[in-house]
Amino acid sequence: MDANLVSHLINTYRTPAIRHLAWLCQTPQLMSSPITFAPAQYLPSDYTDTLKAWDQETETAPPMLLEPPQRRLGFYFERLYQVLLEDLLGWPVLLKNQQIQSRGRTIGELDFVVRNHADDRIEHHEIAIKFYLGVSELTGSKLWYGPNAHDRLDIKTTSLLEQQSRRTQLPETLALLTESHITGPLTPRIFMPGYLFYPDDQPVVTPGYVPADHLRGRWMYAHDARALNTSHWVVLNKPHWIGNWCQSEQPDIEHVLEALERVESKVVPQLFAIMRPDHQTGNWLEADRVFVVPETWP
Repeated sequence: MDANLVSHLINTYRTPAIRHLAWLCQTPQLMSSPITFAPAQYLPSDYTDTLKAWDQETETAPPMLLEPPQRRLGFYFERLYQVLLEDLLGWPVLLKNQQIQSRGRTIGELDFVVRNHADDRIEHHEIAIKFYLGVSELTGSKLWYGPNAHDRLDIKTTSLLEQQSRRTQLPETLALLTESHITGPLTPRIFMPGYLFYPDDQPVVTPGYVPADHLRGRWMYAHDARALNTSHWVVLNKPHWIGNWCQSEQPDIEHVLEALERVESKVVPQLFAIMRPDHQTGNWLEADRVFVVPETWP
């Protein structure tokens, strides 16, 4: 589906969780591999009608969609993904967040074990939603850090491919699956949507495993942001890092200035959406997004 059409469809939904779910269904990912899972390849042709019906009559939507979002974005993302699997694809979830034990110690976890009815097989899905900022190191290397600078794209990708997706091969996991009456082999799948944020003032190289159509934003330091016209900016708080932001009211620059002050005083990065007016609907729609970071970052 064309990216502009996807954005238009997402902006038509009034319910935030349904907007987020619609984004999840079609969004590009941050890693291309033989085991990357693309939901759009399996979604029924009328899934947007289902989303529209849920949006118009929320009492018909899966109850999980209507629960207040958890504070941690990862937990909320998992909830959306479960609705995608069970209620849009019709695939039963056999296990979720199943811990793997060895001699009384947790050695890992399976995000999802699902029955793929389309391909008639059982799959093990490892999922993550990520936001990385590109940095040119003094050593000349180009690294992609999460906002807290503890997480890195290269490390997460290696972990997904070489560790997390292979956990069903562990003897302890095989025993667990047998106890749950799940017979193998299980097909590993990885789902990792998100954004890469590029700096304005330095060139960074996108890793070769990142698809060309990945979602992009910008990042800058707080002192650079203060020098810009931020009258069309809005603060993006979780869970609204997911999906396109839209609002009916005009952006409030005072909220933006307060957020920029917090970036500097609390030394915490902040995500903003840069909005544009949509004269057809009268709403304000996200045109770009930017992370603002403190001077000491990363």
